[in-house]
Amino acid sequence: MGADPFSDLAVLRAREGDLHAAELGDAEGLRVGQLVVAIGNPLGFSGSVSAGVVSALGRSLPTGDGRRVRVVDDVIQTDAALHPGNSGGALADGRARVVGINTAVVGPGVGQGLGLAVPINAHTTELIGQLLATGRVRRAYIGVGGASRALPPRVAARTGRRQGVEITAVMDASPASRAGIQAGDVVVAIDDRPVATIGDLQRQLGADRIGVPLAVELVRDGALRTVTIVPGPLDG
Repeated sequence: MGADPFSDLAVLRAREGDLHAAELGDAEGLRVGQLVVAIGNPLGFSGSVSAGVVSALGRSLPTGDGRRVRVVDDVIQTDAALHPGNSGGALADGRARVVGINTAVVGPGVGQGLGLAVPINAHTTELIGQLLATGRVRRAYIGVGGASRALPPRVAARTGRRQGVEITAVMDASPASRAGIQAGDVVVAIDDRPVATIGDLQRQLGADRIGVPLAVELVRDGALRTVTIVPGPLDG
């Protein structure tokens, strides 16, 4: 029914009439060390189940459509054995509630004991709702790549913030390029909301920001500046 490469989620319609819906949980309630169960078709062995624990929370996973990259936030890390073929399968808690969608195996081989799952939470439930309704997810787009970095002491003292997002790339003909954003700029706030990670920046670029001028506070050559960016649409 719809797919969103930037969250690594898709919605399929099943036409069989004797299926029972799984109960969705909330990954926000997970704790490190909690039991989880992964279900999938690893290496072609259908209907396999593996058990493990939540190894970490709040991981980030780069994903995209081959041309543009976006980061999925709050990814679940588990040591439940995942192999190629587990992707798209459920990660369930001890009460059989689906709390994540298995998405990646980390490491050069398989069965490394370090797998990742896209969380089921309020944000991803909203994305799924958009896929059900329209088959796509709309987001605002400014056209930059970046990474967190610590702010110089003087800037940190002046802004009351310890880190921002350093712009490492600006796409040609993008809203950021038209606004004069440069590689090396460090974004510290958007519309007075602090930006410390690339996830903070992305969370402020929902569909409601398309075409809306944003005041971007940044550091360039040690000085604070404010520029205005008008985001365009990014359709997954």
